[in-house]
Amino acid sequence: MNAIVGVHGIGKYRYYRDAGNSAAGAAAAMRDKWDRYLHSGLTGGAPHTGQRYVTEVAYYAHLLGESGKDDEPRTVKRMSAPEQEVFVAWARQFSEVGEGLTGALHRLTGWLLERLAGNAAEFARLFAPEVAAYLTADGRSRTAARTAVAEVIRRNRPKVVIAHSLGSVVTYETLWANPDLEVELLITLGSPLGMRNVIFERLLPAPVNGWGERPRQVRRWVNIADKDDIAAIPPSLRACFTGVDQEFMVNLDWIDFHTVEKYLGCGALNDHLKPYLS
Repeated sequence: MNAIVGVHGIGKYRYYRDAGNSAAGAAAAMRDKWDRYLHSGLTGGAPHTGQRYVTEVAYYAHLLGESGKDDEPRTVKRMSAPEQEVFVAWARQFSEVGEGLTGALHRLTGWLLERLAGNAAEFARLFAPEVAAYLTADGRSRTAARTAVAEVIRRNRPKVVIAHSLGSVVTYETLWANPDLEVELLITLGSPLGMRNVIFERLLPAPVNGWGERPRQVRRWVNIADKDDIAAIPPSLRACFTGVDQEFMVNLDWIDFHTVEKYLGCGALNDHLKPYLS
């Protein structure tokens, strides 16, 4: 079987804590779960017998500083100023507000969190701190996360990289920063790469004339997004990135719309992965 590397999304610090503050232990625990989820998608839900699909999951949650160490949703009032700015910019994807940060927080917090179901509200209060931590001005968390992902890709030389959620941002920047890392197939799941005023304009390298570009050593890019995923805004990356070869909109679950379990288990990856599975 050709090597497949995964890159996780938000809210994964608990794996590090549960593994005794071991990044290797956290990565191994996540790989076990990814294997089960993929097996369900590939077989239609047959019991998992221990087959390995994912060679390694690149783990970086422990490198996001204090923001990554609280897997409990953080109330908006407890967020730092950079985290609140990300929250407001993200929330404006749903409702245009022309006020300053304080007024926008007052209006958007009540408007948005009242309308989101429990899982979605929890997601919203995890998403902002971790995105802010990754994009922080000093760049230390960003550099450390990219280095961790690059080391896993370089060690395994995978044909396929599957990147979920914030992991798609880390992976995109990692591949651009390390042109020696050749990947045959990049699959992004629930990606916020195109989210305006939150992530897109802050990417490294910066978009040119409103366009990002597929990393040049990636042969093929497939993007998959749930139509209601509030992280994947916009769900289509073809509107702002060149080199996205195929896109698929899926309908996972109106409540559980963003988890890697739903994405890996939905079957949308099957045709793309089967050539790499023996």
